[in-house]
Amino acid sequence: MSARTSVTGPPVAPAAGDRPAGPREWAALAVLVLAVVLLSVDSTVLTLAVPALTGDLSPTAGQVLWIGDVYGFLLAGLLVLMGGLADRFGRKRVLLVGTLAFGVASAVAGIATDPATLIAARAAQGIAAATLMPSTLSLIRNLFPVARQRTRAIALWSAGASGGAVLGPLVGGVLLQHFWWGSVFLVNLPVVAVLLVGGWFLLPESRDPRPGRLDVLGAAQSVVAVLTVVFAVKEVAGHGLTPVAGATAVLGVLVAASFVRRQRRIASPLVDVRLFANRAFAGALATQLIALTALTGLLFFFSQYLQLVRGSTPLQAGLQELPLMLAALGVLVVVPPLVAGLGLGRAVGSGLWLSALGMLALAGAEGMPGYVWLVPALLAVGAGFGIAFTLSTDAAVGAVEPHRAGTASALSETSYELGAALGIAVLGSLQTVLYRAHLPEGLGGAVRESLARADSVLGDGEVLATARESFTWAMQVTSIGAAVILAVAAATAWRVIPSPRTGGPPGGRGSGSGRDRQRGATRKAGQPSAASHAVEVDASHAVTVPGPTSPRG
Repeated sequence: MSARTSVTGPPVAPAAGDRPAGPREWAALAVLVLAVVLLSVDSTVLTLAVPALTGDLSPTAGQVLWIGDVYGFLLAGLLVLMGGLADRFGRKRVLLVGTLAFGVASAVAGIATDPATLIAARAAQGIAAATLMPSTLSLIRNLFPVARQRTRAIALWSAGASGGAVLGPLVGGVLLQHFWWGSVFLVNLPVVAVLLVGGWFLLPESRDPRPGRLDVLGAAQSVVAVLTVVFAVKEVAGHGLTPVAGATAVLGVLVAASFVRRQRRIASPLVDVRLFANRAFAGALATQLIALTALTGLLFFFSQYLQLVRGSTPLQAGLQELPLMLAALGVLVVVPPLVAGLGLGRAVGSGLWLSALGMLALAGAEGMPGYVWLVPALLAVGAGFGIAFTLSTDAAVGAVEPHRAGTASALSETSYELGAALGIAVLGSLQTVLYRAHLPEGLGGAVRESLARADSVLGDGEVLATARESFTWAMQVTSIGAAVILAVAAATAWRVIPSPRTGGPPGGRGSGSGRDRQRGATRKAGQPSAASHAVEVDASHAVTVPGPTSPRG
């Protein structure tokens, strides 16, 4: 995918042909921000709806995990490929087609009558979302050729992503309080209609006049490799080490190895695997992936815990999750002085250590009555992630040469989405195994399948109380496991990401300003970031250079 990426450099004047954006361009930006808000809200409302849809559709525990994570796996696997399609066939066209597809998939999800249909609809949503994210940033680059205005536009785009994450639990809570679970998907339809109309009339068409060759086979290999390995993990969690699980895992490893060989051999690779030879870059991506696995794996079941164990309504559960996201946003003001004092790698590691302590506190608070005990733990987890993910994106992009910054930002976004999906798959499977292991022998059927299924078929009684106790115990152990994972990520960041105590980039290469690090921002699982396909810096010090994956005007 062709690119133009902003990196730090000496001040430059706008190109001769660049004119400032007018009212029409800012109205077009509102359409693009709305698209990001749609994806952000959609990614955060599903966890609240799991108890309700489980009672209605009666999915197995494995199907519940697929409903949660198939979206993220396909989004992560197709981001770069869809960006290439947008460059080739037109960014406006791809965005509008993707928006229409997202609306259709949302409608199917909202009226699904069985788990398989819902999983297929969620997969279609993930594919459609992969077309929206790179297209929005590509179009912003074309709408705002003047660097200072583009910086402002990217900031508004990022604010829409963060604001959508905060709105998600509130919107989901209100909908689930008054309507059925399908409403969290159908609410997308009026937004999709506005996007289609506004996009048709306001967005300009643009494409790369010299698009590179699309590696469709490589994209297919990457998706197959991820999904087969994840299927094997879930199969082991549900049925033990079966021949099917073993064969699927081997297939996934072989396809992954073939993908790496292909990327090394072809002239226009989907992923420049040579970047992973850069220790700081690989460490930053590993930190993101490991830490997102911990966060999203826990949060996927936290909403169920609030509703099914503590008896919160969906709206109450949404409000009770807000401290985590508000802390993640509020802590950004301390990012620049923290980097200046500790250095980049140590600042990332410190944020992850804080989140790990928060997870341990959460494990203790989950066994205590009263919501008040959960608040400090949620604040610590959110603040730590706010620091770590703002800076890990900066670390990944700043660790490579300027002309590779676009590739680095795209891979950073992919690691984010992949980690979010892996968290549901891995820790979600662990939660299920622990829940079943803690149940007394003799309890089977709906109780052993999941707490949500038990809650839907049993009234309050001793059996349901036992199931809730088992679920709480499993949540506590999973929280401790998440804390251990975060500690590993913190140690990785501390050791691998360079820490010059100047607030500058690792290795001395171009990295964003303090404002950029904030813009790399904290997002909940599945939420898009400004790092995907574009790296923007303070407009007064920006210069554009070619790069292989972010948008080119």
